[in-house]
Amino acid sequence: MSVAGLRKAAHETVAGLPREFWWLWTSTLVNRLGAFVATFMALYLTLDRGYSASYAGLVASLHGLGGVVSSLGAGVMTDRLGRRPTMLIAQLSTAVSVAVLGFMVHPVAIAGVAFVVGMASNASRPAVQAMMADIVRPEDRVRAFSLNYWAINLGFAVSSAAAGFIAEYSYLAGFMGEAALTLLCAVVVFLKVPESRPEVAPRAAGTPAPDDVKLTTVLRDGRYMGVVGLSFLVALIFQQGYVGLPVAMGTDGLSSSDFGTAIAVNGVLIVALQIPVTRFIQHRDPRLLLILSSLIAGYGFGLTAFAGSVGVYALTVCVWTLAEIVNAPTQTGIVVQLSPAHGRGRYQGMYTMSWSVAALVAPLMSGFVIDHYGAAWLWGTCAVLGTVAAFGYWLLMRKLDLPEPVVAASASVAPEERAVAEPAV
Repeated sequence: MSVAGLRKAAHETVAGLPREFWWLWTSTLVNRLGAFVATFMALYLTLDRGYSASYAGLVASLHGLGGVVSSLGAGVMTDRLGRRPTMLIAQLSTAVSVAVLGFMVHPVAIAGVAFVVGMASNASRPAVQAMMADIVRPEDRVRAFSLNYWAINLGFAVSSAAAGFIAEYSYLAGFMGEAALTLLCAVVVFLKVPESRPEVAPRAAGTPAPDDVKLTTVLRDGRYMGVVGLSFLVALIFQQGYVGLPVAMGTDGLSSSDFGTAIAVNGVLIVALQIPVTRFIQHRDPRLLLILSSLIAGYGFGLTAFAGSVGVYALTVCVWTLAEIVNAPTQTGIVVQLSPAHGRGRYQGMYTMSWSVAALVAPLMSGFVIDHYGAAWLWGTCAVLGTVAAFGYWLLMRKLDLPEPVVAASASVAPEERAVAEPAV
């Protein structure tokens, strides 16, 4: 592609999105640039503090459990208090708790504060996703979610490299650095990001409030909970790249640096391909994309059963990373279109929880299967889960009422407009 073509593609990728989105995007990037705790907690506890691997695993589980607990609570806060207040509370709480965690010494104190950090750091996600749905036009949402996902991975890639050097100097510096960047993220939100929660329209006496959405409402929404359940299966597959893959590579006699090399392919490909791939898929039928991405994810991990060298492992990472690039913005778009505007916080909270629960279950699943049956069975299980998810999406999406003119549209219309009518925001 020529330079002029690249400039045109870049302009089309970023054009038309509101200024508020870019400030929110900036806050996401800043936040992920400071991701230190989640990346180096295990090394910090085992190498710097001298605790056992079992204790490090317990702390990681408590950190993940905190995310599960806060998902639903943050969703309720997002709808009741607003998107902006929820983000500020979450970010300030994260900054304080991360800083405190760096000074904890007693094992019980470390575990307790790690649980709080997990709650606080996960609490902003429903608010961020709900705000993006509020401020971005339906035809631009897939592109916006893709750009945000790109920022998350770019920030994580940079922070992982930087945190490695920081950890060699001082783990405490890493904790304080994350606290400072999270605080900066809160400052950006406070100064530049306005509230976007839709206002309740006037209604006649005795008419139900349009925003009368409770957690029980979400749970009774069968098709939405179907999407959440399928999202859990897909998340369970992708989590194996961080819990099952390093163990399997270790059993093949490969080192931690070999795993680092293989998994680095994931971040590099997402940063390099997320935007161009999204440009290609954003006008395609999301139903087909979810089916295909589930199959590619499952069988991409399934191919790992035949890997034995760093190069082959990296090749399998390339396959399932492509599925991740397609699945992430498409799945988020479906979640938004199935969520009523005045209940987006609760709906997004339930969706976020599916990933948090998967992060808890995945280590247990990989450990049990590898210990009792071997790594090959784990990768076969991933292939089965991908097939089940794809079949589930096929069944569920047949029942979704998606207007045909939108499904058949081309470059000017995005998948989110295929939703049932939602209140203007």
